[in-house]
Amino acid sequence: MNFLAHIFLSGDNDLVTIGNFIADGIKGNDYKKFPAEIQTGILLHRNIDTYTDAHETVRLSTKRLHEKYGHYSGVIVDILYDHFLAKNWSHYCDIPLEIYADNFYASLEKHYEILPQRIRKMMPYMLADNWLLSYASIDGISKVLEGMNRRTKNRSGMNEAVNELELFYDAFEAEFTHFFNDLITFSKLRLKELSDKRSR
Repeated sequence: MNFLAHIFLSGDNDLVTIGNFIADGIKGNDYKKFPAEIQTGILLHRNIDTYTDAHETVRLSTKRLHEKYGHYSGVIVDILYDHFLAKNWSHYCDIPLEIYADNFYASLEKHYEILPQRIRKMMPYMLADNWLLSYASIDGISKVLEGMNRRTKNRSGMNEAVNELELFYDAFEAEFTHFFNDLITFSKLRLKELSDKRSR
């Protein structure tokens, strides 16, 4: 899953949420350098990724892209699924996405000293373009895919995946909806287990 889903699945603890958000850049046992609640978020992120990669419905989505995009298919599906989460946000959260995103950005700024350098460098771009809110539009997703393609030095062709999004829009959305309900259930259970372990 991509940024918005990971943030949403963290519950209402700011530090757990930040841990989940920064987790991709934390390797191996380096997570133990962080406060306990951030450690929980990092471990939750890893569990979510493992569950997502193994889920049969997600594999249907990635299979649709695999011939053209190869091993980048999973990254693309993560981004596309964030689009459907943002688009259908009111089905999952009572707080409007614009306010939810602003609250998260404020939390990042409040906990700036904890953030890894990679996240600090990314923050100005994330806030300026309001990434989390932008996911709700196809134009916003197109810009994300263009940025990801640049990061691969244009080797991935990920910028073209907006074409598959539009062509198979209903199928991707149905797969997201089916999968995300499973993921919410899994994440709540795993977060409780990790939190209980931390409190012991």
